[in-house]
Amino acid sequence: MFIATLLCNPANPVLDPALPENLRNAWGGGEVKWLAPGIAAEFPLGAQPENQWQVWEDLQKLGIDLVLTPAEGRRKKMLLADMDSTMIQQECIDELAEEAGVGPRVKEITARAMNGELDFDGALTERVGLLKGLPEEVITKVLENRITLMPGGPQLLATMKANGAYAALVSGGFTAFTARIAELLGFDENRANTLLVEAGKLTGAPGLPILGREAKVEALEQITARQGLSEADVIAVGDGANDLGMLKRAGFGVALHAKPSVAAECSIRINHGDLTALLYVQGYAQDEFKG
Repeated sequence: MFIATLLCNPANPVLDPALPENLRNAWGGGEVKWLAPGIAAEFPLGAQPENQWQVWEDLQKLGIDLVLTPAEGRRKKMLLADMDSTMIQQECIDELAEEAGVGPRVKEITARAMNGELDFDGALTERVGLLKGLPEEVITKVLENRITLMPGGPQLLATMKANGAYAALVSGGFTAFTARIAELLGFDENRANTLLVEAGKLTGAPGLPILGREAKVEALEQITARQGLSEADVIAVGDGANDLGMLKRAGFGVALHAKPSVAAECSIRINHGDLTALLYVQGYAQDEFKG
């Protein structure tokens, strides 16, 4: 058995009641259950439809995401999340670069690295090198003035934690940012790279070893083992090429507003919904949300 979930951006509730009913009829599905009026609905299916991705493409044009998941084991016991452009709306290194006056150059490298066009470790080292000499206090300035949470994040964390889940923030960014975001949202732990500082200024070098794609997979392995969970118990979310390893290994791997090359390799693609989409695909109704 499978569950088909249709959802859209909660800020733009465009899910017409007739749409899930029509799709249910076309696919021979079961009764439609509304998780949030105008925002999210689901229905059971006996098998995956052959035209699933064609329908997905058609619905994308309407601002609607379609997700098919196995009916069993939907509610996950662990959240493993990327930070930049996932739990927050920015890339921290790009924001630091703006303060350092090298914004365009760093943004170009970031975009190519996240799309899988560049080696992550080399791209990170090059970008951090461009920040050499930046005063350490700029990090606090960027956190306070440039960083905003991704919509739905507080509800996602509060709801999953209220239902006993463990939450880990694993980023290719920096601990100076993950520590703050983890505290704000209620993550149980966070892992990221470090920015080396001497005499109150960035040295232009990251701490070693660099936390990249394989380190995120290692975090999945290590944390599930420590918590006595299986990888099937995990819902992972990210947007960049360095997230693909953990997205493919987790029970649910969610490509959230992801780079095209990343989304193409994931079966759960959220392009319109916010982070509450991760609750809807687990079967949570809006009236069950916390936070």
